[in-house]
Parts: sequence; structure tokens; C-alpha cells
Amino acid sequence: MPLFFQTGYVLMANNDVSVHGIWASRWIFILAATGSAVGLGNIWKFPYMVGVYGGGAFVLVYLLCIVLIGLPIMLAETLLGRRGRQSPVNTLKSLAAQSGGSSKWSWAAMVGMVGALFILSFYSVVAGWAFEYIVAMGNAEFGGISAGAAEQRFAALTGDPLRLTLWHTVFMIFTAWTIARGVNAGLERSLRVMMPLLFLLLLVLLGFSMTSGHFKEGLVFLFHFDLSKVPDGILAAMGHAFFTLSVGVGSIMAFGSYMPKKTSIGKAVLTVGLIDALVALTAGMALFPIVFAAGLEPSAGPGLMFITLPYAFGQVGMGQLFGFIFFLLVGVAAWSSSISMLEPAVAYLVERTKRSRALVTTIIAIGCWVVGLGTVMSFNILADARFFVADEAGWHFFAWTETGGKTFFDSIDYLTSRIMLPLGGLCFVLFAGWVLDRDVVRAELAMEKSRLFPVVYTLVRYVAPVGVMIIFLTELFK
Repeated sequence: MPLFFQTGYVLMANNDVSVHGIWASRWIFILAATGSAVGLGNIWKFPYMVGVYGGGAFVLVYLLCIVLIGLPIMLAETLLGRRGRQSPVNTLKSLAAQSGGSSKWSWAAMVGMVGALFILSFYSVVAGWAFEYIVAMGNAEFGGISAGAAEQRFAALTGDPLRLTLWHTVFMIFTAWTIARGVNAGLERSLRVMMPLLFLLLLVLLGFSMTSGHFKEGLVFLFHFDLSKVPDGILAAMGHAFFTLSVGVGSIMAFGSYMPKKTSIGKAVLTVGLIDALVALTAGMALFPIVFAAGLEPSAGPGLMFITLPYAFGQVGMGQLFGFIFFLLVGVAAWSSSISMLEPAVAYLVERTKRSRALVTTIIAIGCWVVGLGTVMSFNILADARFFVADEAGWHFFAWTETGGKTFFDSIDYLTSRIMLPLGGLCFVLFAGWVLDRDVVRAELAMEKSRLFPVVYTLVRYVAPVGVMIIFLTELFK
């Protein structure tokens, strides 16, 4: 198929096939998008939010937020990707030209792409912790461990920059190797193995939890129906509905560009949303009974994953085996998410430089690895190096202090999750709703005769943007 090169980016002769390749079927897109969406937050954050904010009542609110905010943005990213058949940056540039819009829209994808690389830089470090615990559980290091010893074990890991760097390097190599092999030989083949393995490991853990003697207690924590707590959790539900689907950075747009032309975007996106929610709820049903079996209180965050659960696995029969399975699950989930963060930048630079995918991937991965060293040292050597410090003397961009301000890791996390991702998601959905021609959107969604199209278009054009603005302002001033 002939290619035409203009102003440093690639334009396809038609929009049937991306220059980078095409998924073998719609299920590969679903696996890719689900792999991007299912990450560490599904395992340690969402189940806890459900238990704290009203159980089943919160689940209903969350699903409503998914329908009103998360899925419309994912729908917008996917249809833009398939229509443009290029990297997110060049997709917005070419579609803006076709629609009579400004080429500056491409900067939204550029910001999302850079944001994804920043996220990958620290995500790789945190995922490296899971790799460390896979080995530790395999060596039965947590059998009968005390709660204090489990906490000290995690503190010793985060306090060791060489060990963190080792696992950060290993994880980045895994991610880069997958991307460098290409859409079909790398992404597709890996996803065919990773995602079924993730689902299998999760079901095995669920089966183990059913034998813990505290499965009912875990279900009550997750699914009690308390409407009085829902108001406090509405903003949390809106935020998680946005962040859990991995929208706003261009990953879904990149994956959409590899989607077969005949695939129904609406059905595929809806399937991804349902699977993502089911995985998060199943993770809660699998993990919290183990926490209760060890006589512990549920918690959220890294403390649950790397302190509470290792201690809990060490107190129950066959816990070391299932702890190994759990951290293997965490590692697979992190790996499937990380490849989606790297793909948009690789696709863009391959198009722009005409260099091989392997070379481009290596260069970008090394850059992410270097930035990730800042996160590594945020927990030890540079723990007192703080940004945005406010004290009695005034405000300082940088200062050495034990309290106040943000570490390098905290700063990167704040910049990406509270600014870059919401702005990216807002721009993508505004572009699909207000710049792209209405008939193009209708045709790409294959809804020429559907009575549902006005509803979907209203969600994309009005409801989702307002929701993202609320999320953005909430996160910014939290």
C-alpha cells in the first residue's frame, strides 16, 4: 500500500489499515484496551472504594459514571484512532485538516503522549516492587511473618536504590521488548497470553478466598447497600470512572488505529468497560476475605498490596503459594498496562523519523528509565529533595526538607494524574464532538440508522466534557 509523506508525518492512502499493522480481530482490541485499563488501581484502590463508599450503592453510581464519562471518552478516542489510522499526534493533525480545524489540536495528543511516558517512568518502579515480591513469595519468605516485619520488609526494599533500580530495569526491558517486536508479533502475541493468564490467576485467587472461611465477610464489606455514604463517594466514582479506563493519554487512540474496519466500536468499548469493572470487583472478592482471615482491617494503596496482603498470606494455609500467584497477577496487570503507555510515543516517532521500531523503542525506553531513577531515589537518597515547598519564609520551587512539598515521584504523579490526563481526555472528547463532522462520527460508529446515535452524540459532546471538567478541577485543588 503506498504511503504519502507530508510535513514529517505519515498519511495513509486509505483508512483501512494503519502503517503499523492491524489487529487480527476485535477481541484483540478488547484485550489490548482491557490490558491498558486493568492495572494496579483495579487491585488495590477500587475494591476499597466500594467498601468505604456504600458497597453496592457505590457500584451503581460508579457504573453510571462509566456510562456518562468513561465510555464516551473511550469511544471518542477509539473512533478518532480508527479514522486517522496513525499515531495520536498525527491522527489529530490530519483529522483537523480534513475537518477544517486547527493543527494545534495535535498538541493535546502530544501532551497525552508525554504524560504517558512520565507515568511509565514511575509505574515501572512500582511494578518492580511486584517483581521483587514474586521472588520473595516464591522463596517462602513471608511464612509466619509478623505485621511489623512485613512493614520493615517493604521499607527495606524502598530504601535500597540499587535493588529498586534492578527491578525498574527488568520491568522496562519487558515492556520495551514487547513494543519493539511490533503490533502483531509483539503486542498481539503477548496480549493473547497475558490477558487470559491474568483472568485465570484472578479466578484461582477467588477460589482460594472461597475456602478462607471469611468469604461472606468480604462480600458484605464490598456489597452492603448503604445510600448514606454515596454522596461522599460521587467525586471518587467520577474520578475512577475516568482514570481506570486509561483514557486521556492516547493509548486507546493508538489501539483504535489498529482496529479492523468492520468492528463495532460501540460494542467493543462497552465490553472493555464491563470487563474492567468485573476484574476490579473480582479482585476485591478475592483479596478482602484473605485480609479478614488474617484478622486485619481493609486498607487501600501500596500499604494493602505490599504490607497487609504479604502479612495476610503468611498467616493462612497455602498462603505462600497463593501469594506468589497474587503478585504474579499484579506483575501481569502492570505489564499489560505499561505497553499501552509506551506505544503512542513509539508509533509517533516511527512515523516521524522513519527509523525502525526497535531503535525508536530502545531510545524512548532508555529515556523513561532515566526519568524513573528520580522516582527510585524519591524513596531513599533524595527523599528530602522536595518541590513546591511552602513554609514560614514563603513559597519555594525546590528545597531540602524532611516535611512539606512533594518528592520527585509525588510531583510527577501530580502533574500527570491531576493535570495532563484530564486535559488530554477533555481535548479528545471535545475534538470528536465539536471538530469532527457529525456524519463522520455517525459513520465511524456504524450508527447511520440507529436511534441511539443522538444519545451517544450528546454524551460525547456535552455530558462527558462537563464530567471531565469537574474531575479536573476536583483533582487540581484536592
